[in-house]
This record gives sequence, C-alpha cells and structure tokens, in this order.
Amino acid sequence: MPQVKIRTIELDGKRIKLQIWDTAGQERFRTITTAYYRGAMGILLVYDVTDEASFNNIRNWIRNIEQHASDNVNKILVGNKADMDESKRAVPTSKGQALADEYGIKFFETSAKTNMNVEEVFFSIARDIKQRLADTDSKAEPQTIKINQPDQGAPGAAGQKSACCGS
Repeated sequence: MPQVKIRTIELDGKRIKLQIWDTAGQERFRTITTAYYRGAMGILLVYDVTDEASFNNIRNWIRNIEQHASDNVNKILVGNKADMDESKRAVPTSKGQALADEYGIKFFETSAKTNMNVEEVFFSIARDIKQRLADTDSKAEPQTIKINQPDQGAPGAAGQKSACCGS
C-alpha cells in the first residue's frame, strides 16, 4: 500500500491538513492507485533527476491521472535530488520545464535531502487547490428553483393564479 502522511500547514492564516499518498512511483501501485485518484485534489508528479527512466514514466502517470482523476485536479511536476552533482544528473532542468509547459502545469526542482523547495511545493499545491475551490464556489449558481411565482413585470400578473387539470 502507498505510504500515507498527514501534514498540517498554515496558509493565509488558515490551517490546512494535507493528506499525502506516496506511491514512490512504483508500478505495482499503478492499478490500486486508480481508486485514490478519484478523491485527489492535487497530485505531485515526482521524478528523480538522476534517473531518466523515472522522468520518462511521468507521461504514463499523467495518462493515468487523465483517465481516473477529476478533470480539474491540480498537478505539479517535481524533479527531486536537485542537490546531486551535475555529473550524476540525467534530466536537465530545461527538459523538466518543457514537460511541465507541455501539460500546462507548474514545475519545481527539489532536494528532499537538503529540503530545497520542498516547502514551496507543498504550499504551491495547497494554494492552487484553495484558489480553484474559491473560483468554483464563486461561479456556482444557486440551486433554487422557484415554482408558481407570478412574473412581476407581466400586466395583470398580481392576481393571477396557476391552475392545473381544468378549472
């Protein structure tokens, strides 16, 4: 099963609880994770900058997300191990940025070892989700349907009543 971590952050004066499901990119989780996609509000696609195969696998994960997650799920591409010596790097920063641009998602390079950009990634996904939910709420139409309300602008409407099935 994926590792589950709970992380609470403070964002714009509000405490936000992040529930993080870490599959570590393992193929054996690919089938069971489809159930987890459905409830996901944000997904971090993480690859290892020293491992080109992990980067090349990102497109497969994105296809899975497109099939199983909600259409508007927030996504961020993350290249990890950015602290490694350049001689060990297999995926240039420009390649990661180009892939993120192709899918219209944000891109970060991080180092879990030195904590470089790790906080920024979590705050960025939380902020994006919060913004999307606020935008969705402001666009939502009232779900009230009024029946048998006379049209106030119509002449003679004030005393009019509706009738059904013959009068």
